[in-house]
Amino acid sequence: MDTLKNSFHHYSAIDIDGNPISTLGSILPGKKCIMVVNVASRCGLTNIHYTQMTQLYKDYKEQGLEIIAYPCNQFGGQEPGTNSEIKEFAQKKYGAEYPIMGKVDVNGANEAEVYKFMKAGTLPKVKQVHWNFGKFLVNGRGQVLSYHHPQTMPLDMIDDIKNCLKD
Repeated sequence: MDTLKNSFHHYSAIDIDGNPISTLGSILPGKKCIMVVNVASRCGLTNIHYTQMTQLYKDYKEQGLEIIAYPCNQFGGQEPGTNSEIKEFAQKKYGAEYPIMGKVDVNGANEAEVYKFMKAGTLPKVKQVHWNFGKFLVNGRGQVLSYHHPQTMPLDMIDDIKNCLKD
């Protein structure tokens, strides 16, 4: 396992179109609060989460909110599509304008390094993402603030998001 870096911003990614992103910080200039969420297109939570994430993004992106979606097929095989199918689904059905990354694992042997960092940086430490639509809040300095279980709806996080945007 690589040594964990000290900021979310220092991690790399592959976007939904297969383009490498050398550091996540490079796509986050001026962002004060980042919601990182593992998404799935065939989950019972999909409609409400995508709908509410799109609403949050429209309401708070100008104040510095960014949402980064990481498709994940680890929970019930509920994200089986290709990256292009996932992108089309999120953008056409839900108007997702925020960055969507390529499909990753959020737990286990092939877990994305950024997820290892977020889980280790949360107090109390998160041992595993519990299901689709687990949400981490990260501040503008790349520090993990909190983890929100899939049962927490995005609009229920408004107070936490507003506090993060003040940071």
